[in-house]
Amino acid sequence: MHRRICLNLLASSAALAATGCGFALRTAPNFAFKTLFSPFSEGSTLGIELKRTLEANGNVQVITDVRQIGKADVILDVLTERREKTVVGLNASGQVREFQLRLRFTFRLRSAKNSELIPATEILQQRDISFNESAVLAKETEEGLLYREMQSDIVQQIMRRLATVTSDKI
Repeated sequence: MHRRICLNLLASSAALAATGCGFALRTAPNFAFKTLFSPFSEGSTLGIELKRTLEANGNVQVITDVRQIGKADVILDVLTERREKTVVGLNASGQVREFQLRLRFTFRLRSAKNSELIPATEILQQRDISFNESAVLAKETEEGLLYREMQSDIVQQIMRRLATVTSDKI
């Protein structure tokens, strides 16, 4: 019985400590703009995920049609979106043993009046992946998963950066 009381007391104090330290679950950001224009290419999976994430909050409309650019509060210029794969390790016989995957995304944000809100910013994600020629299909699948993970990380970083823009700058 004494042990149960101690455990309850310990659990209660841990819960109080978590709430007292300012811990809170991450919530959807509140943006200072209602419409965003960005001419994402049709094949850009990063652009599709970013658009989906922005519109999922319900308070931002993403415009991709250049004829409607006048309706946008802000313009997101995609300067670079590039996937890279380089060899970083070889075995004794000169065969590839390890690759490094990189996803590079550079953007800037400007207002409809052309004032710069976020200067040109590069976000780089990289992951190392081993290579085994006897498991080529599995390694290709793993590579695709790593690129999707890096892409999701970049989208979340862009969302946090967009949330820092204040309405007095727009």
